Amino acid sequence: MAGHSSAAVARAGNNPFLRTVAAISTLAGWCSAAMIVAAVAITCQMIFVRFVLNGSTVWQTEAVIYLVIAATLVGLPYVQRLRGHVNVDLVPLWFAPRARYFLALVTLSVSILIVAVMLFYGFEYRKFAWDRGWRSDTIWGVRLWIPYLSLPVGFGLLLLQLVADLVAVITRVDRPFGLEDA
Repeated sequence: MAGHSSAAVARAGNNPFLRTVAAISTLAGWCSAAMIVAAVAITCQMIFVRFVLNGSTVWQTEAVIYLVIAATLVGLPYVQRLRGHVNVDLVPLWFAPRARYFLALVTLSVSILIVAVMLFYGFEYRKFAWDRGWRSDTIWGVRLWIPYLSLPVGFGLLLLQLVADLVAVITRVDRPFGLEDA
């Protein structure tokens, strides 16, 4: 293993905005975990029905797929708050603290821009599925706007967490990239 970063959970300090966003991100993480547990339970039920009762399943596979995808998207802000996304801190480590600060501002700003675009198109896609009355091409025929709702919800919550991270760096509540100054 190459090494371990000293980055920890994003700090909120006494800032009410940062504390609220941290609570929302944590709640999103718990919801994501609940979706994973539900997907596992449905998978176990599906296995029992198919191989023990020799019955057919109609909705289970599709529900598990949608739950896992939704859990991934809704869990994004929690992972960002824990700094669990893939992070290469080699470049920030090379920089002096002031340059690292500006690099963090640029990185967070670009991330916010990209996630905002994803949020916009995720919302548009969900709205398009709603307006057109799209349904899945399965026997269950789920209305697709329901699973597609995880796109704007997940990216919206991630955007909120990224804005909180930017505010935390600007207000010096948190350090750029969570790294200590050398």
